[in-house]
Amino acid sequence: MSSETSDPTGTAAPHGPLRVGLIGYGLAGSVFHAPLIAATDGLRLDTVSTSDPERQAQARAEHPQVRTVDTPQAVLDRAADLDLIVLASPNKTHVPLATAALEAGLPVVVDKPLAATAAEAEKLAALAEERGLLLSVFQNRRWDNDFRTVRRLIEDGVLGDIQRFESRFERWRPQPKGGWRESGDPAELGGLLYDLGSHLVDQALTLFGPVVSVYAESDIRRPGAEADDDTFLALTHASGVRSHLWVSATTAMLGPRFRVLGSRAGYVKHGLDPQEAALREGLRPGTDGTEWGVEPESCRGRLGAGSSPQTGGGEPVPTLPGDYPAYYAAIARALREGGHPPVTATEAAAALRVLEAAKLSATEGRTVRIEARP
Repeated sequence: MSSETSDPTGTAAPHGPLRVGLIGYGLAGSVFHAPLIAATDGLRLDTVSTSDPERQAQARAEHPQVRTVDTPQAVLDRAADLDLIVLASPNKTHVPLATAALEAGLPVVVDKPLAATAAEAEKLAALAEERGLLLSVFQNRRWDNDFRTVRRLIEDGVLGDIQRFESRFERWRPQPKGGWRESGDPAELGGLLYDLGSHLVDQALTLFGPVVSVYAESDIRRPGAEADDDTFLALTHASGVRSHLWVSATTAMLGPRFRVLGSRAGYVKHGLDPQEAALREGLRPGTDGTEWGVEPESCRGRLGAGSSPQTGGGEPVPTLPGDYPAYYAAIARALREGGHPPVTATEAAAALRVLEAAKLSATEGRTVRIEARP
């Protein structure tokens, strides 16, 4: 870690931009991490690692000041000149690369999932604590516009006591795209449960706290597919709330993104947060003068009781703007000032315990209990 910008505990000194090394420039690296890092005051994208010459050229074209290297080790070899490592590499590399970065004295942000198991995540958390270094997981969907709105409605008490929470990431992709994300090799951590399911479980835990039991159904529907592409989870929280979560690539008719049912009212929201689409189109936060993460009024969810939004029931609720930039702003603040990162490795471990239980439940066809943690 640079002696100019950081002290040995991993808290940055208050001058100069924090220099970021990004490992991986596929979808996660090029669409999410690099643009958001570049848009964050106090962070500077310094080095990008990818073995693909075309992706190297893409990184230099999109971020002209960036240095490109062929291997993750080449980034780690520059540890003395960097202040943060971001891992946007394939899932199976997260644990070894995060371990190497922490041992090199660098704070780390890891794309979800942090690891294959809660035990691995807890081991990484212990290493980061021992070294006095930040370790965070990129759960950007906490800053989706619709999730922020649901959270506000719950905190304001508008819905009353929450009884059931329904959340979906459904797509219609009848043909597999291939690649490691759809690989059947267990080492790759492919499939939707650990991909989009990581987001849905994290959101449910953020809203309603620990889970005591998990039931799951997981299928491989598409011809030629190797990993789960249609999965359902039913979670019972210690608070009594029940969360029903769907992740699917085989949904011919999409359901609502959220349906939240409380003792006073319910909230139903269709569609997806606009930030991923904007990033894919090359738009960047704060660069074109338009408000970031704002959706049309026609996309608003509806709040009501005893009626259906499909027949005009309920009142439209303004959707809070999506705010992915808030994640890296919080990372920069934590490095400068100390304190907890916006998503902790301990929180990631809790989500992984649920994902592990879901995998076991789907395999054995039974409900799996999760023991309370001290």
